[in-house]
Amino acid sequence: MSIRAKAFKFGDGINTDYIISGKYKFKSNDMDEMAHHAMEELDPDYYERVHPAGGILVAGTNFGCGSSREQAPLVLIHSNTKAVLAKSFARIFYRNAINTGLPAVECDTSRIAEGDEIELDLEAGLVRNISRGEEIPFSPLPAVMAQLLADGGLAAHFRKNGGFKLG
Repeated sequence: MSIRAKAFKFGDGINTDYIISGKYKFKSNDMDEMAHHAMEELDPDYYERVHPAGGILVAGTNFGCGSSREQAPLVLIHSNTKAVLAKSFARIFYRNAINTGLPAVECDTSRIAEGDEIELDLEAGLVRNISRGEEIPFSPLPAVMAQLLADGGLAAHFRKNGGFKLG
């Protein structure tokens, strides 16, 4: 699976309330509507900037910390965020991302700048920064997680295979 898009850069400690504010959690179950509010606490124009062409969210350490809101990766998916690259992830956000079909990759993000054109090769374990002509290696995802992503997440995998089947 290869993903190419522009980088949208954020810092360290981005919690799930920054990804989707708790004030929207009980107002709607419509992820397309909630996606309009993705990252708005940090960038009020994030949805308008990322939605048309898609993007790769790039962050520092401890991305997705805080509560275990499954809505956090879902609103990113519905905003047209194609993947999240971070130096590290909160464990629950990471699993929720994979389970909902959002690629989440731990790698060194320090040399990726806002607006850089990024190509993410999940099979090769490589981030190519097209804008800077640099490559950033990462440990490829375990086969189980790669299969879940390829199928569109855990629920889609179950529907496709009639249960949890790999291979």
